Amino acid sequence: MRVECFGQSRPQDRRQHTQNQDAYLIGRTPVPWAALLDGAGNAQAVAKHAGALLEHWCREVSLGHLLREEAWAGLARRLDSALLGGAQSTLVVVAVVGGDLVGVAVGDSRGYVVPLEGPLRLVTADAAKQRLGSGEVCPFVFRESLRPRDVMVLLSDGAWGPLGSGAIDRAVRSAFSRHFSETPAALLDAASRRGRADDMTAVALRITGGAA
Repeated sequence: MRVECFGQSRPQDRRQHTQNQDAYLIGRTPVPWAALLDGAGNAQAVAKHAGALLEHWCREVSLGHLLREEAWAGLARRLDSALLGGAQSTLVVVAVVGGDLVGVAVGDSRGYVVPLEGPLRLVTADAAKQRLGSGEVCPFVFRESLRPRDVMVLLSDGAWGPLGSGAIDRAVRSAFSRHFSETPAALLDAASRRGRADDMTAVALRITGGAA
Protein backbone atom coordinates (compact mmCIF):
# COMPACT_ATOMS: atom_id res chain seq x y z
CA MET A 1 0.00 0.00 0.00
CA ARG A 2 1.45 3.35 -1.06
CA VAL A 3 1.06 6.40 1.17
CA GLU A 4 1.84 9.98 0.15
CA CYS A 5 2.45 12.64 2.79
CA PHE A 6 3.54 16.28 2.46
CA GLY A 7 3.61 19.29 4.74
CA GLN A 8 4.23 23.02 4.72
CA SER A 9 4.56 25.68 7.42
CA ARG A 10 4.54 29.49 7.20
CA PRO A 11 5.17 32.17 9.85
CA GLN A 12 2.61 34.79 10.71
CA ASP A 13 2.72 38.21 9.01
CA ARG A 14 4.82 40.85 10.79
CA ARG A 15 5.47 38.53 13.71
CA GLN A 16 7.54 39.84 16.61
CA HIS A 17 9.09 36.50 17.57
CA THR A 18 12.02 35.11 15.64
CA GLN A 19 10.89 31.53 15.08
CA ASN A 20 7.89 29.81 13.59
CA GLN A 21 6.08 28.29 16.57
CA ASP A 22 4.60 25.47 14.45
CA ALA A 23 6.39 22.33 13.34
CA TYR A 24 5.56 19.09 11.58
CA LEU A 25 7.17 15.66 11.29
CA ILE A 26 6.76 12.88 8.73
CA GLY A 27 8.04 9.34 9.27
CA ARG A 28 7.79 5.93 7.63
CA THR A 29 8.96 3.45 10.28
CA PRO A 30 7.41 0.99 10.99
CA VAL A 31 4.39 2.47 9.19
CA PRO A 32 3.80 5.88 7.57
CA TRP A 33 3.00 8.54 10.16
CA ALA A 34 2.80 12.30 10.49
CA ALA A 35 2.61 14.73 13.38
CA LEU A 36 1.88 18.44 13.79
CA LEU A 37 2.82 20.55 16.81
CA ASP A 38 1.87 24.14 17.63
CA GLY A 39 4.02 25.44 20.45
CA ALA A 40 3.58 28.26 22.95
CA GLY A 41 7.34 28.59 23.04
CA ASN A 42 10.18 27.12 20.99
CA ALA A 43 8.15 24.72 18.87
CA GLN A 44 11.18 23.62 16.86
CA ALA A 45 12.93 22.41 20.02
CA VAL A 46 9.69 20.84 21.24
CA ALA A 47 9.24 19.13 17.87
CA LYS A 48 12.80 17.82 17.91
CA HIS A 49 12.31 16.36 21.38
CA ALA A 50 8.83 15.02 20.66
CA GLY A 51 9.92 13.71 17.27
CA ALA A 52 12.77 11.71 18.78
CA LEU A 53 10.34 10.17 21.28
CA LEU A 54 7.78 9.47 18.55
CA GLU A 55 10.31 7.83 16.27
CA HIS A 56 11.66 5.68 19.11
CA TRP A 57 8.12 4.70 20.13
CA CYS A 58 7.15 3.80 16.56
CA ARG A 59 10.21 1.59 16.18
CA GLU A 60 9.54 -0.20 19.46
CA VAL A 61 5.83 -0.98 19.16
CA SER A 62 4.23 -3.78 17.17
CA LEU A 63 1.68 -3.17 14.44
CA GLY A 64 -0.99 -4.71 16.65
CA HIS A 65 -0.05 -2.31 19.44
CA LEU A 66 -0.52 0.64 17.08
CA LEU A 67 -4.21 -0.22 16.83
CA ARG A 68 -4.77 -0.06 20.59
CA GLU A 69 -6.32 3.06 22.07
CA GLU A 70 -4.34 2.73 25.30
CA ALA A 71 -1.06 2.76 23.36
CA TRP A 72 -1.77 6.18 21.83
CA ALA A 73 -3.10 7.60 25.10
CA GLY A 74 0.06 6.37 26.79
CA LEU A 75 2.21 8.02 24.13
CA ALA A 76 0.51 11.38 24.70
CA ARG A 77 0.98 11.12 28.46
CA ARG A 78 4.62 10.16 28.01
CA LEU A 79 5.20 13.23 25.81
CA ASP A 80 3.32 15.41 28.31
CA SER A 81 5.57 14.22 31.10
CA ALA A 82 8.72 14.63 29.03
CA LEU A 83 7.87 18.28 28.23
CA LEU A 84 6.65 19.19 31.72
CA GLY A 85 8.06 22.49 32.92
CA GLY A 86 9.09 23.67 29.46
CA ALA A 87 7.35 25.08 26.41
CA GLN A 88 3.88 23.64 25.90
CA SER A 89 2.56 22.40 22.58
CA THR A 90 -0.47 20.96 20.87
CA LEU A 91 -0.09 17.62 19.11
CA VAL A 92 -1.98 15.71 16.48
CA VAL A 93 -0.29 12.57 15.20
CA VAL A 94 -1.64 9.91 12.88
CA ALA A 95 -0.33 6.60 11.51
CA VAL A 96 -1.56 4.47 8.62
CA VAL A 97 -2.02 0.85 9.70
CA GLY A 98 -3.47 -1.19 6.86
CA GLY A 99 -6.46 0.78 5.62
CA ASP A 100 -6.98 2.53 8.94
CA LEU A 101 -5.84 5.85 10.31
CA VAL A 102 -5.17 5.81 14.03
CA GLY A 103 -3.74 8.56 16.19
CA VAL A 104 -4.09 10.96 19.07
CA ALA A 105 -4.83 14.66 19.50
CA VAL A 106 -3.93 17.00 22.36
CA GLY A 107 -4.89 20.67 22.24
CA ASP A 108 -6.56 22.62 19.44
CA SER A 109 -4.64 21.50 16.36
CA ARG A 110 -7.05 19.55 14.18
CA GLY A 111 -7.36 16.53 11.91
CA TYR A 112 -9.88 16.35 9.07
CA VAL A 113 -10.74 13.64 6.56
CA VAL A 114 -11.71 14.89 3.11
CA PRO A 115 -13.11 11.85 1.30
CA LEU A 116 -13.04 11.53 -2.46
CA GLU A 117 -16.82 11.33 -2.22
CA GLY A 118 -18.89 12.65 0.67
CA PRO A 119 -18.60 15.45 3.23
CA LEU A 120 -15.52 16.52 5.15
CA ARG A 121 -15.20 15.07 8.67
CA LEU A 122 -13.51 16.70 11.67
CA VAL A 123 -12.07 13.68 13.45
CA THR A 124 -10.54 15.53 16.42
CA ALA A 125 -13.69 17.46 17.42
CA ASP A 126 -13.65 16.05 20.97
CA ALA A 127 -9.99 16.76 21.73
CA ALA A 128 -9.39 18.59 25.03
CA LYS A 129 -7.58 21.93 25.06
CA GLN A 130 -4.76 21.07 27.50
CA ARG A 131 -1.35 21.04 25.81
CA LEU A 132 1.65 18.77 26.08
CA GLY A 133 3.82 19.95 28.96
CA SER A 134 0.86 21.07 31.08
CA GLY A 135 0.80 17.87 33.12
CA GLU A 136 -2.96 17.76 32.55
CA VAL A 137 -3.44 16.24 29.08
CA CYS A 138 -6.59 14.30 28.27
CA PRO A 139 -5.56 12.38 25.13
CA PHE A 140 -8.22 12.02 22.44
CA VAL A 141 -7.58 8.85 20.45
CA PHE A 142 -9.23 8.48 17.06
CA ARG A 143 -9.49 5.79 14.41
CA GLU A 144 -10.83 6.25 10.88
CA SER A 145 -11.09 4.09 7.80
CA LEU A 146 -9.34 5.69 4.83
CA ARG A 147 -10.12 4.62 1.29
CA PRO A 148 -7.74 5.20 -1.62
CA ARG A 149 -7.71 8.89 -2.66
CA ASP A 150 -9.35 10.06 0.58
CA VAL A 151 -7.22 12.78 2.20
CA MET A 152 -6.32 13.30 5.85
CA VAL A 153 -5.17 16.83 6.73
CA LEU A 154 -3.57 18.03 9.96
CA LEU A 155 -3.87 21.77 10.61
CA SER A 156 -2.65 24.17 13.28
CA ASP A 157 -5.14 26.76 14.49
CA GLY A 158 -3.43 29.40 12.36
CA ALA A 159 -4.51 27.40 9.30
CA TRP A 160 -7.95 26.09 10.23
CA GLY A 161 -9.04 29.21 12.13
CA PRO A 162 -9.33 31.59 9.14
CA LEU A 163 -10.95 28.97 6.92
CA GLY A 164 -13.71 26.96 8.55
CA SER A 165 -14.82 23.55 7.34
CA GLY A 166 -16.26 24.66 4.00
CA ALA A 167 -13.12 26.49 2.89
CA ILE A 168 -10.89 23.61 4.03
CA ASP A 169 -12.97 21.20 1.95
CA ARG A 170 -12.81 23.47 -1.11
CA ALA A 171 -9.05 24.04 -0.79
CA VAL A 172 -8.28 20.31 -0.58
CA ARG A 173 -10.59 19.46 -3.48
CA SER A 174 -9.10 22.27 -5.58
CA ALA A 175 -5.79 20.38 -5.40
CA PHE A 176 -7.25 17.02 -6.49
CA SER A 177 -6.33 17.72 -10.12
CA ARG A 178 -2.76 18.73 -9.24
CA HIS A 179 0.19 16.87 -7.73
CA PHE A 180 -0.64 15.85 -4.18
CA SER A 181 2.42 17.70 -2.87
CA GLU A 182 0.58 20.96 -3.63
CA THR A 183 -2.26 20.25 -1.18
CA PRO A 184 -0.64 21.83 1.92
CA ALA A 185 0.19 24.96 -0.08
CA ALA A 186 -3.40 25.16 -1.38
CA LEU A 187 -4.65 25.17 2.21
CA LEU A 188 -2.15 27.76 3.40
CA ASP A 189 -2.75 29.96 0.35
CA ALA A 190 -6.47 29.96 1.14
CA ALA A 191 -5.82 30.81 4.79
CA SER A 192 -3.27 33.51 3.88
CA ARG A 193 -5.80 35.35 1.74
CA ARG A 194 -7.66 36.04 5.00
CA GLY A 195 -4.51 37.31 6.74
CA ARG A 196 -1.80 35.46 8.64
CA ALA A 197 -2.46 36.44 12.24
CA ASP A 198 -0.66 33.30 13.47
CA ASP A 199 1.87 30.77 12.25
CA MET A 200 0.14 28.21 10.05
CA THR A 201 0.93 24.61 9.17
CA ALA A 202 -0.76 21.96 7.05
CA VAL A 203 0.10 18.30 6.53
CA ALA A 204 -1.75 16.20 3.94
CA LEU A 205 -1.74 12.39 3.74
CA ARG A 206 -3.46 9.90 1.47
CA ILE A 207 -3.42 6.24 0.49
CA THR A 208 -3.05 5.71 -3.24
CA GLY A 209 -2.97 1.90 -3.28
CA GLY A 210 -0.34 -0.29 -4.87
CA ALA A 211 3.03 -1.24 -3.46
CA ALA A 212 4.66 0.90 -0.82
